[in-house]
Amino acid sequence: MNKTELLNKFSKDPEERIVLARALDQLDRAQNRSIPCATQFLSPAQRAALEPLLAACGHPKHLFHGGYEGAERTVCVFLPDWQEAEDWDAADELSAIECAYPPTGADLTHRDLLGGLMGIGLTRERVGDILVGESAAQIVCLRDAAPIILSQFGQAGRYRLRLREIPLSALAPAPAEVKLIHDTVSTLRLDAVLSCGFSLARGKAADAVTGGRVSLNHRECLKPDKPVGEGDVLTCRGLGKCVVKTVGGQSRKGRIIVEIERYL
Repeated sequence: MNKTELLNKFSKDPEERIVLARALDQLDRAQNRSIPCATQFLSPAQRAALEPLLAACGHPKHLFHGGYEGAERTVCVFLPDWQEAEDWDAADELSAIECAYPPTGADLTHRDLLGGLMGIGLTRERVGDILVGESAAQIVCLRDAAPIILSQFGQAGRYRLRLREIPLSALAPAPAEVKLIHDTVSTLRLDAVLSCGFSLARGKAADAVTGGRVSLNHRECLKPDKPVGEGDVLTCRGLGKCVVKTVGGQSRKGRIIVEIERYL
């Protein structure tokens, strides 16, 4: 299939098609010039849209990286035939900036910092994860965005910032707060598992799905009866994220035993 046929097959959303088209351009560049080429930052949903397209392209050599293990926003790096993933240096594409602010009384949020970055003219695609701490935040960005941040990003909210570039190895994401849920469900339908993971009535869970508030593995799903399996990620707008860790056998009452990890 050519580029247009691939895009027609894997996406109908205009904005998503632009992201996928740019990724294919980088893939072509890596193959034609025999150099590593990276996309801009992808959201989890954009990555989920790109992965099946790459499978249809024959699984070209690539990797996803966001500056640290477990990053939410990542770039997709296409590697030439001569290069292995372990030989690629993330610092060639990514930078990390530490933004220090007053250690007491500061109430800066992720939204404040992201708004400040957008205010100096950066697009969301050039900024990765923003790790907010008590007295400093760490920002992952594309390497060419680092000089802009260092020279122009002096304030977020009502606080002045002290900026310095740090190595990617210094990034320190806070451990995720999770609650482990051991329960049973009558069926592995999306609405049933969603109800269990977020302590919702089954009907309200189904309404959330049909109302477009729920994603399965970062892709919007409007079918309450969609099957869910071990390892699947469920997100519900306004409630957060949970992961199906294990699916066990049946209880004495014939219900399915599940273990769900809910992110708080």
